[in-house]
Amino acid sequence: MTSPAAAAGAAGRSAPAARTRHDIGFTLIELLLVVTIIGIVAAVAVPVLSRARAAALESAAVGLLRAVNSGQATFAASCAYGFYAPSMLWLTRPPLAGGDGFISPELNRNNLRRGGYRFRFKRGRRAGTQVSCNGLRAKRAAATYFVGAEPEIYGGSRFFGTNQGGTLYQSPRRIRTAQEGAPPPPAIPLQ
Repeated sequence: MTSPAAAAGAAGRSAPAARTRHDIGFTLIELLLVVTIIGIVAAVAVPVLSRARAAALESAAVGLLRAVNSGQATFAASCAYGFYAPSMLWLTRPPLAGGDGFISPELNRNNLRRGGYRFRFKRGRRAGTQVSCNGLRAKRAAATYFVGAEPEIYGGSRFFGTNQGGTLYQSPRRIRTAQEGAPPPPAIPLQ
């Protein structure tokens, strides 16, 4: 049972109008609001993504420097009687008796571009009186070495470097070659 007031109100209503083609879709205001929201989200997200990308590239550069240090330490301890490989190429060469090289074969150049960084390898003075296990002739090994990493693309702001001491250094500017001990300031050890 309906009340008389409800029945009168229902009778006074007209049948719903048929929707026209213009009623379907979004209004210009709704579209502008969505575009504005997307713009705000993009303005916040792009710098965050850029920082994350730079951090990933820096981590990859540090990882490569650690791989070179590890390869050099293994080369010196097991292959070259306490001396180091004079180039990245010699670190990639496997022992004559068989096995793998001391670092990945794709790292076979002293000036290498990888992951937004440029790596430069510099050997110290020549040393060693015996042939190494991978065929490096006597007096061709190195007493010291230095490897630096410089950012080449937007986002990388830190420079890295390391030598036979095994410590990794960072700096806001290019790190000068240091064959012995720590590089000069502003380079500081990487924490």
